[in-house]
Amino acid sequence: MLIIPAIDLKDGKCVRLKQGAMNDATVFSDDPTATAKHWLAQGARRLHLIDLNGAAAGKPKNENAIKAIAAAVGDKLPIQLGGGIRDLDTIERYLDQGVSYVIIGTAAVKTPGFLHDACTAFGGHVLVALDAKDGKVAVDGWSKMTGHDVADLAKKFEDYGVEAIIYTDIGRDGMLTGVNIDATVALARQLTVPVIASGGLTDIADVKALCAVAAEGITGAITGRAVYQGTLNFAEAQKLADQLSGKKAEA
Repeated sequence: MLIIPAIDLKDGKCVRLKQGAMNDATVFSDDPTATAKHWLAQGARRLHLIDLNGAAAGKPKNENAIKAIAAAVGDKLPIQLGGGIRDLDTIERYLDQGVSYVIIGTAAVKTPGFLHDACTAFGGHVLVALDAKDGKVAVDGWSKMTGHDVADLAKKFEDYGVEAIIYTDIGRDGMLTGVNIDATVALARQLTVPVIASGGLTDIADVKALCAVAAEGITGAITGRAVYQGTLNFAEAQKLADQLSGKKAEA
């Protein structure tokens, strides 16, 4: 089980949102590159990077910060990046800059042909983020709900060849209310590709709960507000996850 620290970028700064609300951002650092180096030093084996402005705009908006982070740690710390990725040229550019995995969210739902093309062109480097509330998928930075069932879409995208599904319960994201274990397990059981849990990771009890169901196909958990506000010690969480899995997970 990988514990994956998140860096959410807004206006070039490292922030956290509550339930995706751009007007409810807490700035944690003015230097995202230093933050990335911090997580590398703490023993992180993957980094979750989101261009929040890009997600809202539908095109990259924090590319300078992303490029700087990739240049600083990308050769030592695999980076998974999402937010505003809508075309193959953007994917190719980010991968060339040192990003290991691109995350496609809204575009996967709205233009599944693009996702299919991305998986074909960049196999092994494409993750899909499915952000859901009450089992239904949200798009456009969580500002719009769709009628799509999360499991149905996940199975469809699995057939396309995505590397993994990142599943977020947007009702819990940034709220420090605990991971929706039941919903995450229910999704993982319907898939053969790995699921990465996101949204609500609060403390060491959540890490234990996720590790207990890792065999269902849950290979990682993204954490943001908890490790910045101190309700979860990242290094201790990853150490515990390694102990519970009996071996060091690979990025």
